[in-house]
Amino acid sequence: MTTALINFILLLLPGGEEGGSSTSFFLMMLLMIVVFYFFMIRPQMRKSKEQKKFRESLTKGSKIVTIGGIHGKILEVRDTTLIIETEGQGRLKIEKSAAAADNTSMMPEQQQK
Repeated sequence: MTTALINFILLLLPGGEEGGSSTSFFLMMLLMIVVFYFFMIRPQMRKSKEQKKFRESLTKGSKIVTIGGIHGKILEVRDTTLIIETEGQGRLKIEKSAAAADNTSMMPEQQQK
């Protein structure tokens, strides 16, 4: 689809002129930047906002999975850290940025393992 759009735009440009090739070059570069923004940068920004919102909504008693794969229950929420309880009543102090997912949203068969 993108190639067809580029070809259509290039057909509209005046041909045979000395400035035409530089105009088409800048137009193609602009189009590439726009495509890059909508397919790479914008989704990453959206995902980052969702992660930030998730980390701000963490409360005592929530079950989480860290980026390292550790499952635990939040015992205490501080400014930048969390105290979690793991299986066997082990306690870990982790950074809020290490909380990756809410364990309660995982499938039931994954929670039993």
